[in-house]
Amino acid sequence: MTRRRLLTGSVGLGGVAAAGGVGYALAPPRLKARLGLGPEPFVPDAPVGQVRLESVTSQARGRDVQLFTAVPDGYGDGAGLPAVVVLHGASATAADYPAYGLARFLTAAVAAGAEPFVLAGADGGVLRWEPDPTSDDDPQAMVVDEMPRWLEDRGFDGERRALWGWSMGGYGSLRIAELQPEWARAVAAFSPAIDSSDAVISDAPALVGLPIGLWCGTEDSFYGPAQEFVAALPQPPEITSFSEGGHSRYYWNDQTLDAFGFLAKHLTA
Repeated sequence: MTRRRLLTGSVGLGGVAAAGGVGYALAPPRLKARLGLGPEPFVPDAPVGQVRLESVTSQARGRDVQLFTAVPDGYGDGAGLPAVVVLHGASATAADYPAYGLARFLTAAVAAGAEPFVLAGADGGVLRWEPDPTSDDDPQAMVVDEMPRWLEDRGFDGERRALWGWSMGGYGSLRIAELQPEWARAVAAFSPAIDSSDAVISDAPALVGLPIGLWCGTEDSFYGPAQEFVAALPQPPEITSFSEGGHSRYYWNDQTLDAFGFLAKHLTA
């Protein structure tokens, strides 16, 4: 299911009037311009299932963090479902995920035929999802060591895991997969914040055999390093998408349904 297919059909003025709602997000840009409304990133018109935002104690980070979980609509509390672990960018936290519409994307992907899974993500700070050399703060260890237990405690299948992140989180997802090759069944990275000198490029051979999907806009400042990363991989990614777009949620939201379909396929038992 692509954004284009979900947008097929008409959107009435009644849906547009509620600015910030899903109808508004789906309204054609020309109609929003005529109404004097600014553009909004795409969010599918899909129901929200069970969503939780709770505080948990992370020993790895030495603090309490916010933990977001979402179950697709129609799947109750998500018992036994595998998980896509979400790694945010530097300007976001787990508390932003509901407003980003991640739960709606999840339901829309499953309704379009993807095998059901849950989303789970916790606050990682701004450390690029790597250990802080000046303290005991280690968001990477939080993901690798603590997230599986948090998933199991909530009834999900903590053994079937995939990674998805954007910007700093895209980098973090790839780096964790390199350092922990058996941890994730697949990785989806949006506009990974990679520098040409980063070890994530030189260590790319460690990703041999791992299904990878990578999306980056051609107007993104990380477009060049993303190409270098792809060239360094031991095999081509299962999905490589370099299309028009910048480093923004407008671009990332347009790719999310494709990424969820890709990850769901590799989480099937």
